[in-house]
Amino acid sequence: MASKETILTAEGLRKLKEELAQRKGEIREEIVERLKEARAQGDLSENSEYDQAKEDQGKNEGRILELEQMIKTATIIDDSASKAAGIVSLGSTVLLKDVETGDEETYTIVGTTEADPFENRISNESPVGAAILGCKVHDVVVTKTPVGELSYEIVEIK
Repeated sequence: MASKETILTAEGLRKLKEELAQRKGEIREEIVERLKEARAQGDLSENSEYDQAKEDQGKNEGRILELEQMIKTATIIDDSASKAAGIVSLGSTVLLKDVETGDEETYTIVGTTEADPFENRISNESPVGAAILGCKVHDVVVTKTPVGELSYEIVEIK
């Protein structure tokens, strides 16, 4: 089965590599130390510290595999051509104005791996992200969201 590509910014790839190094290094070592300490306590059948450390080890190793796969299939966003053309693309930072309320919000369009709505980083697959891809300044887009239909005007593309 072919692996799905992981769309990332250069910064996102750097963060994944840092997390991978941390999980392979200090986190793995800390779990191994916890396992040694739990084994030293004797009977493992009723040892909750051992059970928790084994569970944490499994989660850590699973995340390591996931990170390695994401890094292996990473495609770095290059939005320079779209920026020059004034078109919203992956990696673009866009100032949107809610047509109904006049409220303005700035979003950066990223792949699903890096999406973080609390940091105004929305996925290209989200309703708003998908609606504004390929649009230009002053375009008005209508998108269906969980709270209903919303209209946005693209004020600026950075």
